Amino acid sequence: MRRGELYRVRRGSSQDPKKYRVFVVVSRQILLDSRFSTAICAPIYSSFDGLSTQVPVGIDDGLKHDSSIHCDELVSILKSSLTHFVGTLRHAKIEALDRALAIAIGLDTPV
Repeated sequence: MRRGELYRVRRGSSQDPKKYRVFVVVSRQILLDSRFSTAICAPIYSSFDGLSTQVPVGIDDGLKHDSSIHCDELVSILKSSLTHFVGTLRHAKIEALDRALAIAIGLDTPV
């Protein structure tokens, strides 16, 4: 598992109306390589509102249609649930994701 990878996850009993949702892994790599059982992820929705905390993604990233990563809705997901690989973000998208994450958590200097 690597930072920037997309996985489809079954969302069992959550408030999410969809049974499955695609998430992008945003945890730092050292955490992903550790025995820690969870990874921090951001959900991907088909909507894009143009917010600075959203990153447009689409077919080039392994998705079926244009969507966006929503960095204001970070969640911790069991690594064991991240089994259905969808794709990997390119370097430029990871840089955009880093900027959106910095804005979402209120860092003074976006990456």
